[in-house]
Amino acid sequence: MSADFGVIGLAVMGQNLALNVESRDYTVAVYNRTRFRTDEFMRDKCEGKRVVPTHSLKEFVEALSVPRKMILMVKAGPATDAVLEQLFPLLSSGDVVIDGGNAHYSDTEKRIQQAGKHGIHYLGTGISGGEDGALHGPAIMAGGDREGYEQVEEILVKIAAVGPEGPCCAYFGPGSSGHYVKMVHNGIEYAIMETIAEAYDLMSRGLKMTAQKMASVFAEWNNGDLSSYLFEITEKILRRVDPDTGKPLVDLILDRAAQKGTGKWSTQSALDIGSPAPTIAMSVFARVISALKEERVEAQDVLSGPDNKISADRDEFLRDLFGTVKITVLAAYAQGFRQLQDASRERGYNLDSAEVARVWMAGCIIRARTLTQMAQVFREEPDLPLVFLATPFREVWDKGQSGLRRVLAQAHASGIPIPAIDSAIDFLDAYRSARLPANMIQAQRDFFGAHTYKRIDKDGVFHTKWEEG
Repeated sequence: MSADFGVIGLAVMGQNLALNVESRDYTVAVYNRTRFRTDEFMRDKCEGKRVVPTHSLKEFVEALSVPRKMILMVKAGPATDAVLEQLFPLLSSGDVVIDGGNAHYSDTEKRIQQAGKHGIHYLGTGISGGEDGALHGPAIMAGGDREGYEQVEEILVKIAAVGPEGPCCAYFGPGSSGHYVKMVHNGIEYAIMETIAEAYDLMSRGLKMTAQKMASVFAEWNNGDLSSYLFEITEKILRRVDPDTGKPLVDLILDRAAQKGTGKWSTQSALDIGSPAPTIAMSVFARVISALKEERVEAQDVLSGPDNKISADRDEFLRDLFGTVKITVLAAYAQGFRQLQDASRERGYNLDSAEVARVWMAGCIIRARTLTQMAQVFREEPDLPLVFLATPFREVWDKGQSGLRRVLAQAHASGIPIPAIDSAIDFLDAYRSARLPANMIQAQRDFFGAHTYKRIDKDGVFHTKWEEG
């Protein structure tokens, strides 16, 4: 039986993606490095389905109709390189290989060049939505060889999530554009998750609210302007009770957050291209600090600080916190879209911000109601440098910034850290400042390193002998 499409890598994401493709009337060939997983997948999930098991890459390639179309759902990094090293010699010119893992964009660029030597169309493609999304419809962010995308577009569009403006799948541009968009997506994801965690902490430690009461707050927020996947699951998490102890399950989870690197990559790239993304960066550092669990336990008894209780009226504080969270979440999106624009210019991606927003409307982890507004804003003003400059988002800032400052003061007074929220207001206050103290920094640089400076009243470049009279 000749297969229309192939999936390499049968961890849960690969399995679910294979089942998704098969459910759209395609025959799918599958391969996994360990035969046991392939056999288990066929036995447990593929009865009566048009899935062709293979037990070597050669057998896998031979099972596919020409031109061959396949996706790698393999761990990013050396594991992907190892598969491609064996796979490329088996393929023919015109075949299409999609890398659906969270590859670093620089690795994708190298692999595109390697594939080109074999005449193979290579697509670096971000896939977001987790296990459920892979099965029922993820957001798909493709980049790389345009001709290759056109060959697999029908399949990718059919398996993608469907949002308010159609299938959440698009070709974003040449090279590593697809994986870059997915990387920034994950950076925004880090920032929104940290913002939610900080709001939870302020309610839990600061206001001494129960998990059920906090769940009700998040439910209310999710029914309004903050409607999104991450707020939806936060309510569900807070409502889950551990059957063994009768306590909220979230209270029993170790406070040490893990990460797979995409948030870090997003921050590193922002620094490389000079794009301001402090809320994403601070969310990465928050996870790094959370990993220092043993040190934090010891420091608690060494470093003094205030009682964590927030003394403000609860209802008033929660109203302020709602506006605070809205601004911080918007700051995460704003910084992410700004980074995509900066990277697009730097790397020649020619990204369409409105199309990115459209693809993120469903299927992916950062899907949210506000993305519909963002897409419209970018259609009207494609080169908008920051979404807060557009009317609907400027109004969010205007209405919420006073309350944000009150939340900030209460959090600092009670000793509760809010790095994402802090970074968002610092970013926006800096962005709206016509003059910043960078003049002092330039004077210092010139003092100790003769780095020179420019003046606001004269043209040219200047250097001062600062210790001379």
